[in-house]
Amino acid sequence: MEKTWKPTTAGILNIVSGALGLILGLLLLIGLLVFIIIGGTAFGFIQEIPRWFFPLLLAMLIPSILANILSIVGGVFELQRKMWGLALAASIATFFHSLFLGVAAIIFTVMSKNEFK
Repeated sequence: MEKTWKPTTAGILNIVSGALGLILGLLLLIGLLVFIIIGGTAFGFIQEIPRWFFPLLLAMLIPSILANILSIVGGVFELQRKMWGLALAASIATFFHSLFLGVAAIIFTVMSKNEFK
């Protein structure tokens, strides 16, 4: 079994995309919590926010953060060439928050299936 650059590249793509998405997601979550605690009217430019807005935003933000964590963990396993299924799941999760990096990671992961233990 010859080791190629494909799983390493896919793992790096997954980790980079997951880390950037995780940082952005956590910053948005912190900003949302600060906005809820301070209150929208304290900023002056927002008079009334619908009650369904914050739960909807949280319902979209939490799965996004979890998908980014999956991308990072799967990228690490891909660098180790272990658990091909998790590596593929991480590449698919990367696709949902970074189209270009996700497509490349999926292609490299599928092409290197025989290199995993």
